[in-house]
Amino acid sequence: MFTISVEKECGCFQKSDFSNHQKVASKDDALIEAQEMVGHMNENFCQKHAFTLLEEGENFMIRVDERAKAQTGCCGGGHCS
Repeated sequence: MFTISVEKECGCFQKSDFSNHQKVASKDDALIEAQEMVGHMNENFCQKHAFTLLEEGENFMIRVDERAKAQTGCCGGGHCS
């Protein structure tokens, strides 16, 4: 059995129809399912996070990272406003 896990369940994930720690019989099916999840999450979730897929033996881990904020040209020092 292969497992597809999401390292951190953000709000969008919790509201979705996806489930964490899915068990899949074949490696190929697990890889396809995990890739489809990552694609859907990156395209349809709120864009606060970026999702990437990591393979760890019989586990596929979907990593959750904060998306880089758009560069506005402001250094954040408070004097640009």
